Amino acid sequence: MNHIAHTVREPVDDGKAFVPDDVKDAVRTLLRWTGDDPAREGLIDTPARVARAWRDWCRGNREDPAVHLDRTFEEVGGYNEIIVLRDVPFHSHCEHHMAPIVGKASIAYLPKNRVVGISKLARVLHGYAARLQVQERLTAQVAQCIWNHLQPQGVAVLIEGTHGCMASRGVSTPDVSMVTSRMLGCFLDDVASRKEVLALMGR
Repeated sequence: MNHIAHTVREPVDDGKAFVPDDVKDAVRTLLRWTGDDPAREGLIDTPARVARAWRDWCRGNREDPAVHLDRTFEEVGGYNEIIVLRDVPFHSHCEHHMAPIVGKASIAYLPKNRVVGISKLARVLHGYAARLQVQERLTAQVAQCIWNHLQPQGVAVLIEGTHGCMASRGVSTPDVSMVTSRMLGCFLDDVASRKEVLALMGR
């Protein structure tokens, strides 16, 4: 078993966190700029709600996702094939418009000496997704984190996401998905291994 010290993830905001006045004022300013009245009944409590929501949506800024890979196992009965976690749902927000990114990810690795509980792979994804992101960086961060801390023979991450900034503004084109992938180790260097892992991911 391997154990490395990392920063501990702080608890998710319970909705009662103190919100500074300048943060609430910033939300009121935005509401006024859009043409609404922050003093009307339906918006009176909105600034504090928005502030707490964004603190929760960006909670990944206050954690190290690698902490979830601390506990690994070596006794796996000689298992030495690809491990795949398919179609893990996630949500994030793009750093350009702060609009939602909603999608699913498939995460795979070929272990060398150690494996990790499969839920931990999803936690790594969620840790990086809970930040202002671009999908390309999210894909690379998840793959690199697993590569660095599990030291496997290969890592593959494939993410499919829909972007609110594209669906609801600008080009206004809904129901379009973006696919990104990152391959490391044997999945990058060996064509047969890449084809195998993509097939296991349903591609």
